[in-house]
Amino acid sequence: MTHCSLDLPGSSNPPSHLSLLSRWDHRHVPPCPALQGTPLSATLSLVMSQCCRKIKDTVQKLASDHKDIHSSVSRVGKAIDRNFDSEICGVVSDAVWDAREQQQQILQMAIVEHLYQQGMLSVAEELCQESTLNVDLDFKQPFLELNRILEALHEQDLGPALEWAVSHRQRLLELNSSLEFKLHRLHFIRLLAGGPEKQLEALSYARHFQPFARLHQREIQVMMGSLVYLRLGLEKSPYCHLLDNSHWAEICETFTRDACSLLGLSVESPLSVSFASGCVALPVLMNIKAVIEQRQCTGVWSHKDELPIEIELGMKCWYHSVFACPILRQQTSDSNPPIKLICGHVISRDALNKLINGGKLKCPYCPMEQNPADGKRIIF
Repeated sequence: MTHCSLDLPGSSNPPSHLSLLSRWDHRHVPPCPALQGTPLSATLSLVMSQCCRKIKDTVQKLASDHKDIHSSVSRVGKAIDRNFDSEICGVVSDAVWDAREQQQQILQMAIVEHLYQQGMLSVAEELCQESTLNVDLDFKQPFLELNRILEALHEQDLGPALEWAVSHRQRLLELNSSLEFKLHRLHFIRLLAGGPEKQLEALSYARHFQPFARLHQREIQVMMGSLVYLRLGLEKSPYCHLLDNSHWAEICETFTRDACSLLGLSVESPLSVSFASGCVALPVLMNIKAVIEQRQCTGVWSHKDELPIEIELGMKCWYHSVFACPILRQQTSDSNPPIKLICGHVISRDALNKLINGGKLKCPYCPMEQNPADGKRIIF
């Protein structure tokens, strides 16, 4: 049998087959012709068997993982097809899409307002430029001011908020807002957290509570009582709740609510509210649309200002009181307002006109007869 040997410098013993395999570079060194057709030794056979077994196991594992991933991906596609309908435009009156350019501008304006309200000012400006939407500075200014003050509050800087509250004091009082008092209280608490060194400064600052003494007497008494424990440390006193960080989150919410109310803005973005309401209402509308198509009903979508069915959106979406006439089962409106009768029962004006008989009105809930002119309109 012919053997091909390789002499290595500095080595008196010929290397084993395994060490040769580990040192040869099969990409550059051509195979030795003398080894072709030569049976493998027991060691090489064992190594090759282990390698083949490992490769086979790896391939099987990859195939199994791919099968699981493919199954999951296919389920996602089926879930999308099951929960999304491309024909959602069918639940909207056709007249909504008549003025497409106007509708597009309204949608862009709603998105810009949402971005301003969320504090994403640079994104809103970029959208205005790319969509050639002209937004007046008077529209942007309230959002810019509110975001500037909120950023300062998040950094526990009360200065801008106090300045704003003092400049709008009279209008805030008309809204029964306690924003200015809460800002002064929070500044007083920050002085208390400074320890005994800030005691005189805190006592001097307590003069700001004088205009609010009548409405917030109890809270002022609590803050004054905390001065007794100032040297011992408020964090170990019965007044430790004054140092709670939740006061900062509360003041941000109070400022946002009262400032938006004063400026005539909504606390929540109209776009986000509409989107959330649509997510609740759309499945119901799609179901009723399917029923209408099966029964071949017509004229259900003819009213642009109201839905064909009542959809419960939850208490979160209640923004004003709604009164439905118990006689006609219709929601009242400006043209058909609720009317309070002398007996105390309330019906709509259309129902009142239909119940008039011979110039007299008999209440549908009690036998009292009365003059229809004595009914008074109610504003909820």
